[in-house]
Amino acid sequence: MSLSDLPILYSFRRCPYAMRARLAIAASGVSCQLREVVLRDKPEALRLASPKATVPVLVLPDGKVIDESLDIMRWALSTHDPKQYLQPEQGDAQQMLALIAVNDGPFKRHLDCYKYPDRHTEDEQFTDAASFSVLHRGQASEWLMDLNARIEQQAYLMGPRPCLADVAIAPFVRQFAQVDRAWFDAQPWTALSTWLLNFQSSPLFLSIMDKYPAWTPESEVVRFPAV
Repeated sequence: MSLSDLPILYSFRRCPYAMRARLAIAASGVSCQLREVVLRDKPEALRLASPKATVPVLVLPDGKVIDESLDIMRWALSTHDPKQYLQPEQGDAQQMLALIAVNDGPFKRHLDCYKYPDRHTEDEQFTDAASFSVLHRGQASEWLMDLNARIEQQAYLMGPRPCLADVAIAPFVRQFAQVDRAWFDAQPWTALSTWLLNFQSSPLFLSIMDKYPAWTPESEVVRFPAV
């Protein structure tokens, strides 16, 4: 298959949703064209592919569009899953998806309020942005302590090896940690911290964090993962 016939992935390097899509694609070994997007200047091709115009968006060769990160992950891994991410060592797929749903729902809400309090205080009629941020940091931390307890018992979120839940959730824990790294590192979640550090230093994660210039219609095709 020529480069121009590969699926097209619109992505943004630092977005955790885009990260997890790239992680699954890289783990699967499926190749695609990577189009790096500047969020403040989104290309028209992205808007035409998906009216939401949010990354990640995957456009398949037959024209089908997948514009939810978890759906992209499942598409890639259903094509090829050499690490058996879709088959957790403990529990089942429904339990794994339920864990991801908490990350994508309540935890992500608290993360956004912690990281960007000025964008959300009006939603709750809260005038003190700093206190609002600390409140949501604490609420998010309750779930992180639950994750820590899981990892203390079994090394990863659903057993002795990583699965889809680890790959889908880790980019968001990373984002949370980076808001105030000193505070994060001082918390009593040693197992979670080790899990996150191992994730961030893994060959898989490092392989999806290369920097690329913003895509334009005149850009050369970028093959992802790089070979």
